[in-house]
Amino acid sequence: MKSTIDQEDTLPVQTSGADTFVMKCGGSTLAALPDSFFEDLKELQQKGVHPVIVHGGGPAISGNLEKLGIETEFVNGLRKTTEDVLDVVEMVLAGTINKGIVRRIQSVGGSAIGLSGSDGGLIEAKPVTNHAEVGWVGDVTKVKSSILSGVLKMGYMPVVAPIGVDSSGQRYNINADTAAGAVASHLGVKRMIVVTDVPGIMKGTGGEKRVLPTVTVQEIEDMIGTGEIYGGMIPKVRAAISCIHGKVSEVVIVNGSEPNVLSRVLGGEVLGTRIVRMS
Repeated sequence: MKSTIDQEDTLPVQTSGADTFVMKCGGSTLAALPDSFFEDLKELQQKGVHPVIVHGGGPAISGNLEKLGIETEFVNGLRKTTEDVLDVVEMVLAGTINKGIVRRIQSVGGSAIGLSGSDGGLIEAKPVTNHAEVGWVGDVTKVKSSILSGVLKMGYMPVVAPIGVDSSGQRYNINADTAAGAVASHLGVKRMIVVTDVPGIMKGTGGEKRVLPTVTVQEIEDMIGTGEIYGGMIPKVRAAISCIHGKVSEVVIVNGSEPNVLSRVLGGEVLGTRIVRMS
C-alpha cells in the first residue's frame, strides 16, 4: 500500500538524517525483545542519536477483538475496519502497545513520548481506493514532521502508533509499514531499520541457508517467484519493500535479539539484510 505524500506545510526538521533513524517493529516483536535491546536504544539516545519508533500491533488487535466478540476479516492483507473495529484498533495501538513501549524504554533510563498519528494531526490520511471493501483503512497524505522534530529537540524519542486522521476528524487504521516509510521520508532519513524475529532474508536449502547481506527489490520479487522466499518470510519482505519510497532508499531487516543490533547497524557493521531500490 503506497502513500501519496503532500509536502506542503511541512516544516524542516533540525536534526539531520545522519543522526536520526526510523525503526519499525511489530508490537508483539517489541514485547518479546530483551531489556538489552532497550538499553541499546537508551545508549544511542545518550550519544546524540535520535531514534523514532513506529510500531504495529496486529496480533494484539485480533486478540482483543476476539475477546470482545467483534468479528474481523482481511481483504487482500488489509484488516476490514468498521467503526467498532476502529475503536479497538485505536485502544490497542495508541493505548496498550504504545504506552507499554514507552514504559520499557523509560524503565532502562531512556526518554520517550508516545504519540498517535491523530495527535496534533501528526499523520493525515485519506481513505484507501478500495474503501468500500475495507472500511476505515487509510493512506498517508501528510506527516507533520515539525511535531516529531519538537519532541526530538526536547530530548525524547517519539513512539508513534499508526492511526491517521483527516480534516473532518475521521480516524483511519494505517498500515504500520506505510506509516513508518512516510515518517522516514519526511524526516529525511535514507535508511529504515525493520526489527523482526529473523536474521534476515535467507537463501539456499537445508543446512546450506545463508543470510543475504544485500538484495534489490527486483531480486526479492524474483525469489518469491522461484519459491526461494516462501511462507512467513513473504509478508516480512513485502512489508519492508513498502517502506522504500520518497527519500528512503534502503531498509535493513535485522533480528532484534542480536546483541546491540541497532548500534552495530548504525555503526556500519553488516548485519541482517539490506533491501535497496537497485543494484
